[in-house]
Amino acid sequence: MNLKDDLKTGVLYTSLAKFAGIFITLGVSAVLARLFTPEEFGIINIATVFIAFFSVFSDLGLGPAVIQKRDLTGDDLRGVFSLTIWTAVILALVFLAAAVPITNFYDGGPQLRNVLLILTANLFFNTLNMVPNALLLKEKRFKFAAVRQLAVQLVCGAAAIVAALLGMGIYALTINPVCSSIAIFVINYWQHPLKPRFNPGMDTVRKVFSFSAFQFGFQIVNYFSRNLDKLLMGRYISMADLGYYDKSYRLMMMPLQNISFVLTPVMHPVFAQIQDDKRHIASAYIRVIKLLAYIGFPLTAAMYFMSSDLILFFFGDQWGPSVPCFKILSLSVAFQIISSSSGAVFQASNDTKRLFGCGIFTAITMIGAICTGIFAFHDTRMVATCLCIAFAANFVQCYWSLFRGTLKCGWREFWKTLVGPFALAVILAAALWGLSFAIKGITNHFVALVIYTAVSVAISLAFVQLTGEYDILTKIKAKLCR
Repeated sequence: MNLKDDLKTGVLYTSLAKFAGIFITLGVSAVLARLFTPEEFGIINIATVFIAFFSVFSDLGLGPAVIQKRDLTGDDLRGVFSLTIWTAVILALVFLAAAVPITNFYDGGPQLRNVLLILTANLFFNTLNMVPNALLLKEKRFKFAAVRQLAVQLVCGAAAIVAALLGMGIYALTINPVCSSIAIFVINYWQHPLKPRFNPGMDTVRKVFSFSAFQFGFQIVNYFSRNLDKLLMGRYISMADLGYYDKSYRLMMMPLQNISFVLTPVMHPVFAQIQDDKRHIASAYIRVIKLLAYIGFPLTAAMYFMSSDLILFFFGDQWGPSVPCFKILSLSVAFQIISSSSGAVFQASNDTKRLFGCGIFTAITMIGAICTGIFAFHDTRMVATCLCIAFAANFVQCYWSLFRGTLKCGWREFWKTLVGPFALAVILAAALWGLSFAIKGITNHFVALVIYTAVSVAISLAFVQLTGEYDILTKIKAKLCR
C-alpha cells in the first residue's frame, strides 16, 4: 500500500470513530451538564489538569519514539514497556502524596481530595498504555484502534450517566476516565502481551533517548501553555468562573480533537515511512493543510455566529455565562485545527529538537497571554481574547520553523493554500451575519442550529465547486454511476 492509500485508510477509520465519538461525547456532556453545577465541574477541571500534568511525565516521549524508530527489537520493546511500569508506579505514588497539598491550595475540601485519589487509577493505566498503543499505530491498525476507542467511549460514557442518575454525585464524573483507561489497556495488552522485566536496560533507553528527550520537553512546555489558565483561574478568580470558562474551552476544542486529531495519529506512522525525503513530506503535507483549512476557516465563522445556540442547546440555560468566552475562543479554531497537525510532521522528519523550540515559543506567548488576562484584567473574556492573539502568533512561527527549518523549503505555497479557505470564511461570515437578523425571533436553539448549519454547508459546498478547488458534482456522479 502506498503513502496516499495508507493516509486514506487511516483517516477513514479514525474519522468514522471520531465523528461518531462527537455525538457520544456531546450526548454524555449534555446529560451530565444538566446534573451537575459549574462549581462541581470546576473541581473536576482542577483534578484533570493535574492528571494531565503527571501524564506528561508518564509518556517521556516514548510513544512517538516507538513509532519512529525502525530498529527496535522485541527485547527493546520489552525494555521500554518495563520502563513505563516503573514510571506508572512512581507517578501514582507521587500523585497520591500530592492529593492533600493540592486540595489545601485550592481549598477544595474532601470532594477534590477524593476525586484526585480516584483518578490515580486513570494516571496509572494511561502510563501502561503508551507502548501497546504505539505499536498498534506503528502497525497501521487504524481500523482496530478506531473500533476499540468508539466501543470504550460508548460503554464508559453510559456508565458515567448511570452512576450520576443513581446518586453517586461528583464521583460519577470520574467513571468515564478511569474505566476508559483500564478498558483500553486490557484491549491493547491483549493485542501486544509484552512481558516485563525488572531492569529496562540502558541500551534500550539510549536508542530512543535522542528522539524522545525533545519530544518529552515539548510535552512539558505544551502542558503549561495549555493548562495554566485553568490552574490560575481556580485559585485567583473562582471555581464557578473556571467551570464556565472550561465548558466553553472544551466545546471550542471539540472540532480540533475530532478533525485534525483524526489525521495526527495517522500522519506520523505514514510519513515516517518517507522520513528521509523531506520534499515528499512537504508536498503531501501541503495537501493535508489545504483540507484542514477548508474545514477550519468556515467552521470558525459558523461557530462564532452559532455560539449562543450551541452552548444553550447542549448544556442548558445555566451555562449562559459560557457564551462570551466561547464566541471569542471560536476565532482561533482555524489556526488550531491546522497547526495541531504540525507536530506529526516534526516527528516524522526526526526533528523533535525544532518541535521543542516551537513549544518554548508557544509556551512563552500563551503564558504571557494567560497572566495578562487573569492578573491585569481579572476577567475570563480577556483571557480568551489574549489567547486568541497568542494562537495567531504561534501559528506563524510554527509554520515558518517547519517549512523553512525542518523541511528546508519555502513557505509561499503554504500561504497560497490558505487564501481560498480564508475568502470562504469571509463570505460565510457576511452571510451568517445577515442570517442572524433574519432568524432573531427563533427561540428554539435546535431549529436555529439546523438553519445555521444548512446555510453554512450550502455556501461552503457551492464555493469549493464554483472555484474548482474540489469537483464535488463530478465525484458524486461517478459514485452514482457505479
